[in-house]
Amino acid sequence: MLARLRWLLELAITFVRDAATATTNAWNQFWFTPADPTTLCLIRVLAGLMLFYTHAVWTLDLEAFFGEQSWLSREVITQATQDGYSWSVLSWCRSSTALWAMHIVALTTFALLTIGMWTRAVAVLAFVFTVSYAQRTPGALYGLDQINSLLSLYLMIGPCGSRYSVDAWRARHVARPSEPSDVTANLAIRLMQCHLCVIYLFAGLSKLQGLSWWTGFAFWGGIANQEYQTLDLTWLADWPLVINALTHLTVAFELSYCVLIWNRWTRPLVLLVAVGLHLGIVFALGMPTFGLAMLIANVSFISPMLTRTLIDGPAHRSAGGPPALVQQSPVAPHFAHSAKRSSKV
Repeated sequence: MLARLRWLLELAITFVRDAATATTNAWNQFWFTPADPTTLCLIRVLAGLMLFYTHAVWTLDLEAFFGEQSWLSREVITQATQDGYSWSVLSWCRSSTALWAMHIVALTTFALLTIGMWTRAVAVLAFVFTVSYAQRTPGALYGLDQINSLLSLYLMIGPCGSRYSVDAWRARHVARPSEPSDVTANLAIRLMQCHLCVIYLFAGLSKLQGLSWWTGFAFWGGIANQEYQTLDLTWLADWPLVINALTHLTVAFELSYCVLIWNRWTRPLVLLVAVGLHLGIVFALGMPTFGLAMLIANVSFISPMLTRTLIDGPAHRSAGGPPALVQQSPVAPHFAHSAKRSSKV
């Protein structure tokens, strides 16, 4: 009896130890495996263009939004943010000259990030300016500013200037080629992916608090609102079942995104639905910058191999078959060893 109990105890200890080892290996493999930075560099180019454009439009009425006599005074902003910490470099600008000088520096920073010049330092400055503009005008803050902040935050972490950049071009001409893979490239992409999953999940959960999403008519409220309407879809009023289906599919997509996106078989379908959803926002709901920013974030799930094939051409495809369509989740060494051992049994 004691021998059987000892055997069961040893079995339980072995199981817990192997499970802990497998979990640790999977965790390290997921976050800290060196990765090709190509996809991260493509995101830098796209995000840089988006940051430059969305901040350049402030130039049309810069002082009305950020000047000393702006629509939202410093006192109002202080009262609106008194329950939390808020800081902006634009708070230093106490004159029109200083404000315009800071704005030009910010636009120059975003332009340098796009072309990839002095990328490591410029990425940090781009994040500071992105957050500063958003916190200086809380009344104009919406999803676009949050996605811009997300992208600029994680671009600071990885070597986003190692491809498609002036930095990479200069490195080649001084016989100092960039590393083919980097741990921080993987870390930046993984953080971006996980953050995107959280955004979709909470977007879906928040919709469950609205009665119109349960009844299936929330989609109609969006397309019938002329404030956002750029494409007239009111003819769908004659197709209530279509409106119901699109409403419930939107919620289902957002709630399931954080699960299905990690499976290599369902990931292409999830990305395809994301493209359709956000292009619909671009063309039908009058929010092209927000829709495109979300698509840029979804690029984080695209395989670096496919990115290089599409941009550099088939000649740069690595040996070993056609490129993977999406970012592959690594398999922990412990799991791979266990599967190999099991196949021999």
